[in-house]
Amino acid sequence: MFELIRGYKIVPVVKIDDAEKAVPLAKALIDAGLPVAEITYRTAAAQESIRRIAEAFPQMLVGAGTVLTTQQVDSAISAGAKFIVSPGFNPKVTSYAMEKGITMIPGVCTPTELEAAMELGLRTLKFFPAEQAGGASFIKAIGAPYGDVSFIPTGGISESNMKEYLSLKNVLAIGGSWMVKSDLIANDEFAKITELTKKAVELAAK
Repeated sequence: MFELIRGYKIVPVVKIDDAEKAVPLAKALIDAGLPVAEITYRTAAAQESIRRIAEAFPQMLVGAGTVLTTQQVDSAISAGAKFIVSPGFNPKVTSYAMEKGITMIPGVCTPTELEAAMELGLRTLKFFPAEQAGGASFIKAIGAPYGDVSFIPTGGISESNMKEYLSLKNVLAIGGSWMVKSDLIANDEFAKITELTKKAVELAAK
């Protein structure tokens, strides 16, 4: 799982208000060469969107984001999510997801949270909110005492600063929403999403 994410380098973080848009969105990402997406539980359409993508494109790495409760863990798993992401580190939710056997990526932004996650055996963590919590310089600094931990920084990352993060050896991939903005999805601008995503993929590969 993590090697796949490392290969993709970018995880589109998606907020969908209408599940009817899920399959066209997934196709737009696949067409751009990035068959991965984190569908956030910020809307009521999340579970159905994940289910539709998982059924239409079994090869796509679709996960659930902004998972805050054990009920959402169950919802995401039943929909076909292949990984779960949370913005913070909730020991109860994190342990529950791990017991269910699904890849769990909780968020951290302090050494204390990081060590609590490590205590559960986790070595790949979300760093959120990345830019606001210290950015690439923070991740670089924390690499010395926690050399076996990898991060997926998310929050405030865009085309303009993504390379700064991806150049760090302890960054597995980045999470971003600039290529999958809600208004683009709502307005059926899937060709634009493919264009922006392809550009990001090309930039990440340089």
